[in-house]
Amino acid sequence: MGGTVLVTGGSGYIAGYIIRALLDEGWTVNTTVRDLAREAQLRAQLGGSYATLRFFKADLMDDKGWRAAMDGCSHVCHVASPITVQAPRQEDELILPAREGALRALRFARAAGVERFVQTSSVAAIVYGHGKGIRRFTEADWTDTDGPGVHAYAKSKTLAERAAREWIAREGRGMEFVSINPSVVLGPVWGEDYSTSIELVRQLLAGAVPGCADLGFGVVDVRDVAALHVRALTEPGIDGERFIASGPFLKMIDIARILRQQLGQQARRVPLRHVPDWMVHALALVNPMVRQVTGELGNVRDTDAGHALSRLGWATRPVEQTIADCAQSLIETRVVAA
Repeated sequence: MGGTVLVTGGSGYIAGYIIRALLDEGWTVNTTVRDLAREAQLRAQLGGSYATLRFFKADLMDDKGWRAAMDGCSHVCHVASPITVQAPRQEDELILPAREGALRALRFARAAGVERFVQTSSVAAIVYGHGKGIRRFTEADWTDTDGPGVHAYAKSKTLAERAAREWIAREGRGMEFVSINPSVVLGPVWGEDYSTSIELVRQLLAGAVPGCADLGFGVVDVRDVAALHVRALTEPGIDGERFIASGPFLKMIDIARILRQQLGQQARRVPLRHVPDWMVHALALVNPMVRQVTGELGNVRDTDAGHALSRLGWATRPVEQTIADCAQSLIETRVVAA
């Protein structure tokens, strides 16, 4: 189609792949970053000169820069959202920038005459707060932020998407809105600046964990997530819809086995032993990050991506390829020693 689209959070893992996919399809792309000093590095990562890519400085919690970034844009992919490797001291460290940043982007998008606004949400806005056990979720489900064991990131994504939808209903004035809800996003990395979801693969590959806890999640390829965003920008008749972006549900031990099978000797340090639940609970006493996941032990929170597959003609590559490409890129960029 072409046109001009703003992709927020241009230094992020998912955003980088969305930007490249859009540029390759002939779009002009504006993108926001918090530090313009990163522009040269980000252009190099994208692997092309891309005269139709422009960088703007903007922050989720500040109005400055947003008007210029939105100028001339017909579409928006709002990908920017705070995330931390360590558990935040206060939940609002994640919740406020996520929610207020989404509302800020929406306000400036409407003022600029944007036709469609695509928000990158998460399955974290769908699957939490429903108790323990085995369950398959669809776009009709929402995380219960008052439910047991709902961590700050899940709250931030849930509250940001709800706030955006409420704002659109109240003040959208015809601007269309779609959300994409990816599961755990893996795939090739471009260097040491990768998303927190990649950290599990890095730790397994480096032998940095003693074994595999009884934890699992849906896995999806970053390249497929980017493709879904591009489709959601222009597909007619999908105003207001949500689309889960996920492949199969995998346990940690499944990922370890795939690494061993796909990489052979390069995955020699990957552990194939189970870590008992009692050991995870013991580690949680001294490690805040482990403490966040103890409530997920034994759970199966599967997600149904059938809506994206049927309505948008979306397709996903084999999860074995996704995991192998992710691991190989970590080795090639020397994030993990061969």
